[in-house]
Amino acid sequence: MGTTDRIFRVVVAAIMATLYFTGTLTGTLGLVLLVLAGVFVATSLVSFCPLYSLVGLSTCPVKEKA
Repeated sequence: MGTTDRIFRVVVAAIMATLYFTGTLTGTLGLVLLVLAGVFVATSLVSFCPLYSLVGLSTCPVKEKA
């Protein structure tokens, strides 16, 4: 997972958590987004997204061998 992807996930997670804790998002939708925010932060911390590996996607820049 690339740095830009990691930063984006943390920012989106912070927005979702803020919306939940300020009471803007409540109920089931609020809880689902809060859990998703937790997943975003966790995958950012470990730099690995299982969903990306399932679909064969990579956002990590690879240096080409000379």
